[in-house]
Amino acid sequence: MSTDSSRIAKASDICQENSGGVHTPPVGSAERDAILAALHAEYTTGSGSAAKFQVKYFKVHNGWAWIDVVPLDPKGEVEGEEWPSLLHEKDGKWTIIDLIAIAAEMDDPVGPMEPSPKFLREVQKRYPGVPSDIFPNKP
Repeated sequence: MSTDSSRIAKASDICQENSGGVHTPPVGSAERDAILAALHAEYTTGSGSAAKFQVKYFKVHNGWAWIDVVPLDPKGEVEGEEWPSLLHEKDGKWTIIDLIAIAAEMDDPVGPMEPSPKFLREVQKRYPGVPSDIFPNKP
């Protein structure tokens, strides 16, 4: 009987993900690969497209993603600063939203690096479709 309930739980997890519930795309999934590819296309310092990203935080919901990565060189050494990003999927393509510009307009020196409630409210004001459940929970 426990086997049946574990099957039911797994099926409900799959249904939640497919219905647009908040989730972290699994390693090797098309969704994760597409989001990381959008970051690679933008990343031009250090080893550029040869860089790997260490994912520190990653949540996706309803075509929006918040991801926090650290760029690594081909040897696995850190080559850049932590990079929090907000992305939006439209017509099958993930696009990076310029969070630094929002922070600059607000005169917020940390912006997405340590997003305050005020900063996150401003993001949602400018992009009303962004679900709050993808935002990182900072103490």
